[in-house]
Amino acid sequence: MKSPIWKTIALYTLGAFSGVAISIGAQSFAANPKNTASNESLPIESLRTMAEVYGQIKANYVDNQTDAKLLENAVKGMVSGLDPHSEYMDRKDFQDMRESTSGEFGGLGMEIGSEDGFVKVIAPIEDTPAERAGVKSGDFIVKIDGESTHGMSVNDAVKRMRGKPGTSITLTLSRKDANKPIVITLTRATIKVRSVRHHLLENGYGYVRISQFQERTVPALAEAIAALTKENAAPLKGLVLDLRDDPGGLLNGAVGVSAAFLPRDVTVVSTKGRSDNRESITLKARPEDYLLAPGGDPLKDLPPEIKTVPMAVLINSGSASASEIVAGALQDHRRAVLVGTRSFGKGSVQSVIPMSNGGALKITTALYYTPKDRSIQATGILPDVEVQDKNRTFESREADLSGHINNPTGANEVKGGVLEQQAEEAEKAADQAKAKDGKKDKDEDAGSRRKPDPSKDDQLRKALELVKDPAQWQKSLGLAAAKKTDDKTAKGKDAGKGKDAAKGKK
Repeated sequence: MKSPIWKTIALYTLGAFSGVAISIGAQSFAANPKNTASNESLPIESLRTMAEVYGQIKANYVDNQTDAKLLENAVKGMVSGLDPHSEYMDRKDFQDMRESTSGEFGGLGMEIGSEDGFVKVIAPIEDTPAERAGVKSGDFIVKIDGESTHGMSVNDAVKRMRGKPGTSITLTLSRKDANKPIVITLTRATIKVRSVRHHLLENGYGYVRISQFQERTVPALAEAIAALTKENAAPLKGLVLDLRDDPGGLLNGAVGVSAAFLPRDVTVVSTKGRSDNRESITLKARPEDYLLAPGGDPLKDLPPEIKTVPMAVLINSGSASASEIVAGALQDHRRAVLVGTRSFGKGSVQSVIPMSNGGALKITTALYYTPKDRSIQATGILPDVEVQDKNRTFESREADLSGHINNPTGANEVKGGVLEQQAEEAEKAADQAKAKDGKKDKDEDAGSRRKPDPSKDDQLRKALELVKDPAQWQKSLGLAAAKKTDDKTAKGKDAGKGKDAAKGKK
């Protein structure tokens, strides 16, 4: 029998990243005594070593340290060593996380992680101080107000960057395609993340952008589709769903968004935890698997054509976690063509467990799988139609993060890096623009990214072309799977040639 407690945990607590805008659920649940390790003997020797270290610090450290501080640091170290997405939160950190889940908090507006001992930007959030200042995915935050971040935990970095709206903070950034550090001063603001935006690209063809998966994302999606249909004054003929640089968020949001476009009761995602004490769960396109609380289904009045019209989904290396669940589900069910570049590759589920002291423990408890039982952990999702972003010069992925969990299927990990060709082209374009008008208006650039324009966006233009051509759209469904098979075949042939060549040299 499936555990109802485990289903509650998994349904509500899929995390994106521990960062300035943490986007995971904070639902509490009771500890399951069946999951305790009561039948295991205590590691006496290890506990003795910890006690010895504790005693030496109390006796000999240069400054007097409180017992509470030492033990809290021990807990934080124990959890942070697990993987990049697990952490211990004190009472204030837990409260901050719950506030950010609702879509409003005070700070800069970016998702961050950790790599090589430094704080790394996963993605800036749209229409925030970070985005307007030009912070980019893949930037390393090497200093905060002049203090080095080397060895600083993500949680500590979050504490330093959050603050009262209107106060300023200086960040020093290291960018892999820049020859010197970038120093920027930002003014904190109340971050109100609008998770869903919509736009009618042209008559009959709608565009929906989801920047994060929050508590209101599913009803906001329903409202966006209704608004597009009303503006079009007729049923839509095609739809583009933009999940680029969407770092994820609530799992129920991912299930609900998928359910908006899929037949009822088909599988959206499954999760698998420890085989010895966790049962697999399967979440389907049905209200009981995406509603946070009893009440009306926000998707019940969707126009029927939204389940069948040609649909394209935009993804890139900043599409992570919950956004990958949506992309994977729509791809596996051949409901949408994925356009863009390979996604981030965060295929793990984090559960938030409230502690008796008012804090909480966020730990990785499972990996999720697409309807065709694919794990995308550290590999990402391959688009059906690959279109590079000429303005994107660097890609960062799960496999780049220190201590990341390996793919359980043994699939090859895919890391990010500098996109040399794009970097060169971007540098040339920047030089030309500078020579032409002297300087670039960052605010204008940020604003333009929020207004979909197929004439300036190669990925969006390709997606629109596909949904406007049903025959070509149909042919493009599932191309990633075929591409993967071809790659395997090619690799096999190459490997054989390599062996023959080696024999010849001998």
